[in-house]
Amino acid sequence: MDCLFCKIAAGEIPSTKVYEDDTVYAFNDIDPQAPVHILIIPKEHISSAAQIDEKNSAVVAHIFEVAASLAKEKGLEEGFRIVTNCGESAGQSVHHLHFHLMGGRNFAWPAG
Repeated sequence: MDCLFCKIAAGEIPSTKVYEDDTVYAFNDIDPQAPVHILIIPKEHISSAAQIDEKNSAVVAHIFEVAASLAKEKGLEEGFRIVTNCGESAGQSVHHLHFHLMGGRNFAWPAG
């Protein structure tokens, strides 16, 4: 499979790892949009949130557990944002489920 995030999780492409376990890999975004901007991905290839089902949904709960732990570790007590884009029209550029954990600045809605 020619998936950028699968290759990053496998160590084939370098990244700045901030967390790893048997099912999840987290690394700093190479184009950060906030002082803290971490991507959290399942090691199993899931194309997007549209492919989440009863067979793979437990990994999403685990990702949110990891996100909460990382937010605490990074000092984001004032708040943080978790974002996933689903499909190209929503801004998904890598077709591997991933969550952006961002914090360390104020955010606006819907953009910013």
